[in-house]
Amino acid sequence: MSISQAAAALFKPFEGGGLKLANRIVMAPMTRSFSPGGIPGPDVAGYYRRRAENGVGLIITEGTVINHPAAPADRDVPHFYGEEALAGWQRVVNEVHETGGKIAPQIWHTGTARQRETFPESDADPIGPSGLSLTGKPVSEPLTKEEIRELVQAYAQSAADAKRLGFDAVEIHGAHGYLIDQFFWEVTNKRTDEYGGDLVGRTRFAVEVIEAVRAAVGPDFPIIFRFSQWKPVDYSAKLAATPEELERFLAPLSAAGVDIFHASTRRFWEPEFAGSELNLAGWTRKLTGKPTITVGSVGLNSEFTSLFESGKGAETTGIDQLIERLERGEFDLVAVGRALLTDPAWAAKIRDGRVDELKPFTKEALSTLS
Repeated sequence: MSISQAAAALFKPFEGGGLKLANRIVMAPMTRSFSPGGIPGPDVAGYYRRRAENGVGLIITEGTVINHPAAPADRDVPHFYGEEALAGWQRVVNEVHETGGKIAPQIWHTGTARQRETFPESDADPIGPSGLSLTGKPVSEPLTKEEIRELVQAYAQSAADAKRLGFDAVEIHGAHGYLIDQFFWEVTNKRTDEYGGDLVGRTRFAVEVIEAVRAAVGPDFPIIFRFSQWKPVDYSAKLAATPEELERFLAPLSAAGVDIFHASTRRFWEPEFAGSELNLAGWTRKLTGKPTITVGSVGLNSEFTSLFESGKGAETTGIDQLIERLERGEFDLVAVGRALLTDPAWAAKIRDGRVDELKPFTKEALSTLS
């Protein structure tokens, strides 16, 4: 089948960071909460299969929680531990691979973002580097070094299981105000030991997680690392205020073993720093030399927060600017979120030039695994 000339750059094969992909389209991780008791069923496998058979190059699953009692924030978020949950993920891998697709789990711990009142069945206290919520309010005791070591090993075990099950890569969730990001951010990390201090010191927990994951999966299994500047309580927050600070932040993560960086932004077209058109993924690629994934309102005319702020969905929009930036090498891969959530055939429609068939995103799409 011929590829639409306008979208040709999206459908060029990609090879880098240990991955070989048929095209540049990545399904962004999106929490769905359709795994009762943490067990992904056949409906979850079918959900991912439909995206793979419609031409997505790489699927990154919804966040899956590591084996720690305080990791989940929702009873129906999938686990990435335990015999039943891992059997469910084996089914997912098999379904995706049957269509020729590739898939990586996103491994996750919510840290103090987990609220007791929204998950009352769990009696585990939320945890964080300094026991602080995203607004800086004390919610628990700071993590001890022994607890930190146990968390590092939990991430490593999930990554080892991902490789054993046949996944094609693993993504570590280090963004959006969750546990790893709570170590990064000075608002939530007030530690004075080796896990705190300046921007580089605050990367130590992530570095240890990455190093442990690398040791668990070996030298050739791709590790993707997702990070963000913004936080759910502060969309203007920045871990790094300048390119120089971003370079200092990224260097230890890159050296620890990250193969591909997934730079999460709300709008892919926004420059990260004054004086340059580069977005966060563009700066990350320039500073590390590693492949990067961009993300943020691809194919839609408003960011995801509009759903929560106004209850409104988003209309489809053109991707000409995205293609231009991809063609000039600003980033390597493009993660698509809500547009793929609402329309399993989004990639195939873009490939074939059937843009008049694209579906708008509505909040109703959140209530089903289409």
